[in-house]
Parts: sequence; C-alpha cells; structure tokens
Amino acid sequence: MTNKAFPFDHSGHTVFFFFFLASSFTQSAVLSRAWFPIHDVVVTPLSVSSFVLIIALAYVISWLLRRALKRIERNREPSVRPAFYAMSRILHYLLMIGGLMFALGAVGLDLSRLTLFVSALGVGLGFGMQAIIGNFVSGLIILFEQHLKIGDFVELESGVTGEVREINIRATRITTNDNIDVLVPNSEFVNGRVVNWTLKEMSRRVRIKFGVSYSANKAAVREAVLKAADTVPFTQNNDKQHPQVWLTGFGDSCLQFELVVWLGPEAIKRPATVQAAYCWAIDDALREAGIEIPFPQHDL
Repeated sequence: MTNKAFPFDHSGHTVFFFFFLASSFTQSAVLSRAWFPIHDVVVTPLSVSSFVLIIALAYVISWLLRRALKRIERNREPSVRPAFYAMSRILHYLLMIGGLMFALGAVGLDLSRLTLFVSALGVGLGFGMQAIIGNFVSGLIILFEQHLKIGDFVELESGVTGEVREINIRATRITTNDNIDVLVPNSEFVNGRVVNWTLKEMSRRVRIKFGVSYSANKAAVREAVLKAADTVPFTQNNDKQHPQVWLTGFGDSCLQFELVVWLGPEAIKRPATVQAAYCWAIDDALREAGIEIPFPQHDL
C-alpha cells in the first residue's frame, strides 16, 4: 500500500535511498572540489551534500519514530495520549539537534572552536533571538511539566478561552468555541496566569445568577429552579454533586439567587452554551410557576 504521508513507498527504502546517494557522492570527483574555507575546513560540494543528507536522515528517523508512537497511541486510553504527544515532540527536537551536531562534525567543523558562531549567536540573542529561544525553552517546560496538554480547555489572562490543539516550538495553538485559531507564545503560559479547566478533574461547578420579586415564595423559587436544572442535560446529580439554589443577596428591586450546578466532561468546554441553556430553563420554569422576574426600577 502506498503511503501518502511520505513520498516513498516504504520507510526502509527511504533510508536505503539516502545511504545510496551518500555512497554515490563519495565516488564523484566533481563533488570534492573546494569551494571556500571556513576556519581550517574547506567546504566542498561533497561536505555540503553530506550535511544535507545527515539532516534529512535525522528527519526521516524522527518521522518514523513519531509515526510508530502515533500507532501505539491509538490503542491507549485518551487520558495518556497527551503524554505520547509530549514524548513525540521532545524526541523530534532531540533527534534534529543531534543530527545537526553530527552533520557539523561530519563536514569537519570542530564545535569547540566555533567561536565566531558562538559570538554571532550571542549578538543574535541580543537583537531578537532571545524571545524565540525563550519561547522554545518555555515549550519544553510545558511538555515536560504536563500542566498544559493537548485537549485541555484553558482561559488566558486576556480572556481568551479555547482548547489546546498544538504545542509547537514558538507558540501554542488554541482553538476557541467559535472555531478561531489563536497562536499564543509559549512564554505566556509559563510567565502568565492561565486557568486550566481540565487539568486534573473533568467535572466543574458553575453558578447561574438570577433574581425574582421580593413578593415571591423562596421555597417555590428553589423547587422551580431545581426542576429546571434537571431538564438540562449538562447537570450532574448524584450524592456528591447535585444542583443547589442559594439566596445570595438583596438587590434594589429583587432577591438575588444563584443556581449552583456541577457539569460533566462534555459541558466543561462549552461555557457559553451552558450559560444559555440554564438561563433559558430558569426563565421557562419561573414563568410557568407564576414567579415574577422584576426589571430594575428607579423612583424619582
């Protein structure tokens, strides 16, 4: 069967192809001609080709291992899949960095003597690479700590809420409930305040505020609203997690109540839908019970 994800039929053929090219290049005298020197190393077409082939081979090995992890992940529980994603990303980074170091050594560059490269890197950090490297390190921290995982529903300091879809080198992709992709720098998750709604537990409690007339019977209000909560499919109702109605204050024109309910896993990532569903059910229940929902009044 042809693998559409990669331009070769079999992964083994791909590796053999790279080694075949490498052996062919070493037998070519044309590729041994000197181009220009870097320190004590003479750059030739052969050395450049070797560098590119080693990097490509490192990528192929990374791709094969990540593909194998993906296959193993399919047979695992959903709760452990974020760990496989983190392992896949870290493995990819390590292989590519190792491949780069090996490629530089293969072409004859002594890494301990690359003072010019280190100096240029230091200047680059001062002029803009500092933020990039900071985001890369923050991404590694996120992957290792597992406080933020693929599939988590988060709320940022800016008020953006959404589901984590990808954790990349520079930024993390969050998809909101309006299907808008937001790219957030990884450092924002490390340095800022982030609310993770699905970090450990998959059930959450929410409070729906409403008000009724001072003439209303409080017991009747509780009974009507609890019945309304039972009609909403998001409601958790068991010995430990059951809906409640609290009287929370006395407003200018109404008694202030809150419906306190626990939500199941399917509702945590849909806060706007949940709010709308409970408000709709509460309004219907209060109207059916003949309980007045007052509007603000001002005496002049």
